[in-house]
Amino acid sequence: MASPRWLNRTVAGAGLTSALGDLCYETTTVILPGFLAVLGIPAAALGFIEGTADAVASFTKLASGYLADKLGHRKLLVVIGYGLTPFGQMLLAVAAGWPLLLAGRLISWFGKGLRGPLRDAIVVQSVRPETRGRAFGFHRAVDTLGAVAGPLLGVALLGWAHSWQPDDPAWPFRCVFWLSLIPGVLAACAFAFLVRDPGHSPNPALGFRSALRGLPLRFKRYLGAVGLFGIGDFSHSLLILAATQLLIPSLGIVGAAQIAGLLYVLRNTVQVACSFPIGMLADRIGPLPVLLGGYGLGVATAMLTVLAFWWRADNLLLLSALFVIAGLYVAVQEALESTVTADLAGTETLATSYGVLGTVNGTAKFLSSTLVGVLWTAVSPVAGFGMAAVLMAAGTLALASLRRG
Repeated sequence: MASPRWLNRTVAGAGLTSALGDLCYETTTVILPGFLAVLGIPAAALGFIEGTADAVASFTKLASGYLADKLGHRKLLVVIGYGLTPFGQMLLAVAAGWPLLLAGRLISWFGKGLRGPLRDAIVVQSVRPETRGRAFGFHRAVDTLGAVAGPLLGVALLGWAHSWQPDDPAWPFRCVFWLSLIPGVLAACAFAFLVRDPGHSPNPALGFRSALRGLPLRFKRYLGAVGLFGIGDFSHSLLILAATQLLIPSLGIVGAAQIAGLLYVLRNTVQVACSFPIGMLADRIGPLPVLLGGYGLGVATAMLTVLAFWWRADNLLLLSALFVIAGLYVAVQEALESTVTADLAGTETLATSYGVLGTVNGTAKFLSSTLVGVLWTAVSPVAGFGMAAVLMAAGTLALASLRRG
């Protein structure tokens, strides 16, 4: 049953769990491009690794959402999902080439896909409809606190480890990977002991195809707009790599990796600061128009990245503006895509709807990250991010059409 208070034990516990989970894997995200540079792995490989991991997470979300609606089990699957992330980090710590990096990322993102839609379904059923924006905004804000603390700690540890053992350029990165296991284990424990599942009755007769066919038409149109935008919505690991490459001529690899990591921290700080106000605004005027504005900021992010490479910009002011705008659009996207889904989807297949949303997003991001990485390597980064901007603009127009309808 939904609590009369939007900030209840379940919302707070889920937020703490997400913060610890982000503290675990965001340290990897922020230093992974620099680690690949040390190992001599090209941008195309990073795009493939991140895109494939997103695809695995997306299809896992679809399966876990359907199984949760059918069987009624949600909390146990979420705990298992959080437990897989530190196991994947262990593989990254011992990797000497891209295959093991891919395996570690796949395991971590399988866990992410397993837990994501079920956690969101638990959160949305623990609050009343008129406070969903605030609940999701708060959850994403606390979630991103881990994404701020993780990269800060990762950058600091990277510098410390490099000063302690400068002869092995890969060792400082591996050290950070090993230390990131601690918050990953704590995340699984936090969800197990703090979060209460409001409960969902099993539906053994629910068929997979019938569940998908029964999704509302307006929700299907919404998924089309989200998917089109997502095909351009590249992984922000590529944004970190872009900043790293632009800064290497003036700062060197380690210095560039540290500054790029701090820029990513700036992006996450903006996301923390804006997520809850965005949720409040959505509760006041509706989530769909606010989400449309966020998509427009996504287009601006891709266009600014194009300009940064066109001008060969190592100007920290321009790069900071780029990461600030990226933080704004991600804050809107992550807080409100789930809120709009709750408004448009049916209650009997709520977890399935979140799973389909995750599948659409993950599949689109796989295409986007792979496309941008390949165009970056084969043609130029301007071509890669330019294509992303065009696709994101098309998705924004599709969402605007849905709003008018």
